[in-house]
Amino acid sequence: MKHHVLLAAAALLSSTAFVSCSKQSSGDVLPANELAVTQSGTALQAAGTVYLNNWMSAIDDSRNLSSLSIPGTHDSGARFEPIGGTAKCQNLTIADQLNNGIRFLDIRCRHIDDAFAIHHGSIYQNMNFDDVLTACQTFMQAHPTEAIIMSVKEEYDASNTTRTFEATFDSYVARYPGLFSLTATMPTLGDARGKIVLLRRFSATGTPKGIDATNWADNTTFTISNAVTARVQDNYVVPDNNAKWTNITNLLTEARNGAASTLYINFCSGYKSLIFGIPSITTVSNAINPQVVSYFTANTHGRYGMVLCDFADSTKATLIKNTNF
Repeated sequence: MKHHVLLAAAALLSSTAFVSCSKQSSGDVLPANELAVTQSGTALQAAGTVYLNNWMSAIDDSRNLSSLSIPGTHDSGARFEPIGGTAKCQNLTIADQLNNGIRFLDIRCRHIDDAFAIHHGSIYQNMNFDDVLTACQTFMQAHPTEAIIMSVKEEYDASNTTRTFEATFDSYVARYPGLFSLTATMPTLGDARGKIVLLRRFSATGTPKGIDATNWADNTTFTISNAVTARVQDNYVVPDNNAKWTNITNLLTEARNGAASTLYINFCSGYKSLIFGIPSITTVSNAINPQVVSYFTANTHGRYGMVLCDFADSTKATLIKNTNF
């Protein structure tokens, strides 16, 4: 599993001496007055100017979320690492991701002390689930036309807990009334506006509790067949970037031509194992992200599903969301 790779890397790195990392840049964040993106499609000719922080406002309420192209982030909370390239997946904070057009968040929670800490494998990301939910709630209070799909997955080893992961998740739902959409079926955008639509990657006894994605296969492309059918490309061990790009484009093509009711989730992320099994995330992202930009510069219209990137920014988010119009 991925967190064991990161744990081994962290243990190895802790036995060596390295200088502390300088503070990372916040990434490609545009000031609010520069977030406008003018479109030429008929849907937006009536709507006028659409901004990255409210781009869903130009989409009809009747559209299912699965019928859209939605920019997303892999390991959305992973901004810290013991050494460069080993755990960090994003430059932008959750709030900045949302303001820059991201609408799919991949949240990894370690169950500790009957609460959720955000982790990437063994590495704590200096953030807790309350921080994530507060950022989402604040964003959607300011932009009630938007909806967020959030994948929630248990990460690393539980510690000092007296209840199940599900019970702790339920406690967050109770503390944020009305924030979550927990339907097991695919909601329309009209039903989802102002809410977090849960994609559940943890087991649950009390259902419905979000879109069930618990039958998640490891390091491959696969189908989940529950109330919502999902097609997922999550080949995260990447010895060959060309093969990874083929996996990505195969699912993009499938999404463009597939049923609107099928949820397509395409991870443009992964790592390459270096010496001693140390993961290098940037070896993959530095090769794949420019190809994502090139692809969506050439393919400007169509349904491509959820497109999840490492080191997301306004450029990639703009190109992906533009294909809806």
